[in-house]
Amino acid sequence: MRIVTYNVNGIRAAMKKDFLSWLRAVKPDILCLQEIKALPEQFPKEAFEALGYHCYIHSAEKPGYSGVAILSLHKPLEHFSGMGIPKYDVEGRFQKLAFKDFNIINTYMPSGASKPERQVYKLEWLKDFKDVVTKESKHTIVCGDFNICHSSIDIHNPNISELTPGYTQVEKQWLTDFLELGYQDAFRVVCKEPGHYTWWSYMARARPKNLGWRIDYILVDNRISVKRAVHLSAAMHSDHCPVLTELDI
Repeated sequence: MRIVTYNVNGIRAAMKKDFLSWLRAVKPDILCLQEIKALPEQFPKEAFEALGYHCYIHSAEKPGYSGVAILSLHKPLEHFSGMGIPKYDVEGRFQKLAFKDFNIINTYMPSGASKPERQVYKLEWLKDFKDVVTKESKHTIVCGDFNICHSSIDIHNPNISELTPGYTQVEKQWLTDFLELGYQDAFRVVCKEPGHYTWWSYMARARPKNLGWRIDYILVDNRISVKRAVHLSAAMHSDHCPVLTELDI
């Protein structure tokens, strides 16, 4: 099974950059999208359905903000939008598809960088997200933009202040603790080297210089075998790149 996670930074903008041709070429079984920035009526559902995808959308209430979506070639048994916690669900940050043998969770975690109150919100989110996911009994795959660099090899400037949102000790430890619940970071199963990132600032030619952060992950239940994991850095629809993994399910 081929799974891709991709923060598209606006699905309507991505569609204008030949997103459909990219999707036809990659052909994931399941595509988890973050930051779609579209209400359900604005999401290009028909274009994806024409390619055989079932579409599940969880938009933010605020127009042009946040939101997640999953495209799946396989129809799930059930789908769920939100964690059941209103202060998060109004921002469209969590959804789940349940299949016979596994569940897949798609998440767009808060950044915390805009102001101190948002970092407090993010730390509350991390606790509540972990509480929700630990209730899963099936094999589970968690995909998305975590807005966290896990270690020094996941950021181009590891000497920055550990007070920087996305690189604080609390956040890095949270991700370590989450993995210890029984997950593996699919990309790090395959690649242990530094210099591989998934997000670059639009400023100062950061992407051509590869001055990035690795903040997009596919975390896979330890009981599932990871066959392949790569960053599709040639995709240029966003300030993020897609992350692909192939799993033996």
